[in-house]
Amino acid sequence: MAINMDETDEDLVIKIQQGDSESFGVLVERYEVKLKRYAKKFLFDDEDVEDLVQIVFLKAYSNIQSFNVKMKFSPWIYRIAHNEFINKLKKRNSESLYFFDMDTIFPSLSFSETEKDEIDEVELKKNIEQWLDKLDAKYREPIVLYFFEELSYKDISEILKIPISTVGVRINRGKQIIRKFYEDSNLNK
Repeated sequence: MAINMDETDEDLVIKIQQGDSESFGVLVERYEVKLKRYAKKFLFDDEDVEDLVQIVFLKAYSNIQSFNVKMKFSPWIYRIAHNEFINKLKKRNSESLYFFDMDTIFPSLSFSETEKDEIDEVELKKNIEQWLDKLDAKYREPIVLYFFEELSYKDISEILKIPISTVGVRINRGKQIIRKFYEDSNLNK
């Protein structure tokens, strides 16, 4: 089968599900750099990034028949990556990650749409990189997906399996933490 680079991810998945395994190579080309970037910003461990991304693609390929082509492919593959990266963090850290989160239960208590002293988005993006490793994973991951992978709140919600409002809360809180790092670093200059 001929591969048309203008085909959507979902069109390629249909071809793969019908036996055209070459189309999977196009998906790998489209997502390899993105998933490596996501892994590096989430895990801060360059040694395992290549292997983890390969595992993500292997799992995606082996489960491609179960993918519902009426859904978007990108949240699906990012969800597989998310699960692999969380498993890596669990193995790396002896402490377990806590998935009980007050933000999920009471998302409206702390979400503020308008905040004074907003850092300019361009400056924020530069500063995010500098302080990303200091953020808890629950704030780091949505920020990486939003600012660096440029995914929508809806897609992030699907990837992380949390409500859209919680995505907003976590991004907002992560920005507040980064803003505090920024302000503290400017005080020390």
